[in-house]
Amino acid sequence: MTSSAASLVPVNITLGVLLAALLLAAAVVAGRFHLDPYPYKSRAREILVAGLRAAAQLAVVSVVIAWAVKSVAGLLAFLAVMFSVAVRTAGRRITSDHTWWLTAAPIAAGVVPVVAALLLTGLVPLRGIALIPITGILIGGALTVTVLAGRRALDELTQRHGEVEAAMALGFLDRDARMEIARPAASEALLPGLDQTRTVGLVTLPGAFVGMLMAGASPVMAGAVQLFVLIALMAVQSVAVAVTLELVARHRLHRPPTGSPRRARRPMKRLPRR
Repeated sequence: MTSSAASLVPVNITLGVLLAALLLAAAVVAGRFHLDPYPYKSRAREILVAGLRAAAQLAVVSVVIAWAVKSVAGLLAFLAVMFSVAVRTAGRRITSDHTWWLTAAPIAAGVVPVVAALLLTGLVPLRGIALIPITGILIGGALTVTVLAGRRALDELTQRHGEVEAAMALGFLDRDARMEIARPAASEALLPGLDQTRTVGLVTLPGAFVGMLMAGASPVMAGAVQLFVLIALMAVQSVAVAVTLELVARHRLHRPPTGSPRRARRPMKRLPRR
């Protein structure tokens, strides 16, 4: 089975050249069609940096995992780093002020109970080779929906601020008024996970299923593992979205005021006298 995995994706110069070409193509397309969110941000540059970072990080992780799987201390340290990076990434994607660290709450609220249930039931042993990939998948899923829910909720509250004030004028509490506006937008963060679960096996074959098959497992066992991953992800993501929405509705997780930065004043042009 190792030979079949090697023949599927051989690690050689050809693979490196193809990866470089694909990364460059993605950056060229983003630059050519101006897929930039703001004039001062370059998606092409972000794509190149992301690809280079991924290559460097995977090289380092490959070495670190070999150490982390041998001891409980190494395993816990590696999981702590994964969680910290996820919190930092999610927080900075949502806001630039000091409340970014509160994204630790939705990620932890979704991931910790599921991982604890796996360990207590004995389905997953306290070993790095089993716990690291599963926890990584769950943290990654929580990270994605936290970012989507937080950004969509805050954008909606900014655009529909007048409706929030109108609801408060009718007697709604601040939290309830913000919740009514933000909830539909934040709930859309669950759509990618729902679509992936609905179409599994029909549109795509997810990584866990393919990985199990390549490792020599039977199709039934691979399907069971993939089903567990999808169901666990939906549970994690539902909790993460709910906690993120609550933080936004209670104005715990927010963005800096829009009118704070001062703009340089342009000198007024005098009209010529007649």
